[in-house]
Amino acid sequence: MFEGLNMNDLGKMLEEVQKKAKELEEKNESMELTAKSGGGLVKVTANGKGEIIDIEIDDSLLDDKEALQILLISALNDVLKMVEDNKKSAALNMMGGMDIFSKEGDGHK
Repeated sequence: MFEGLNMNDLGKMLEEVQKKAKELEEKNESMELTAKSGGGLVKVTANGKGEIIDIEIDDSLLDDKEALQILLISALNDVLKMVEDNKKSAALNMMGGMDIFSKEGDGHK
């Protein structure tokens, strides 16, 4: 099973993967993703690591707690989905396009 496997080449490959992973992590720290809800009344911004870094709320929502809560939850969920999709996309690019997130046997190639 491991015939012809050059351990030096394997070590170099692992170093390269670690280097790319570190570069990706640094890139994600500086990336900003923003989701809006209520036609822009609420905006939530997260970095690529999934940390919420800014929330903007239109003054018109300050008297309507229920609407504010609904719009805030919606924007938070949207931005966190964007972060997850970005991480998956970056991982796919790093793996050279191999889709490790799809289920085997789902009929997709």
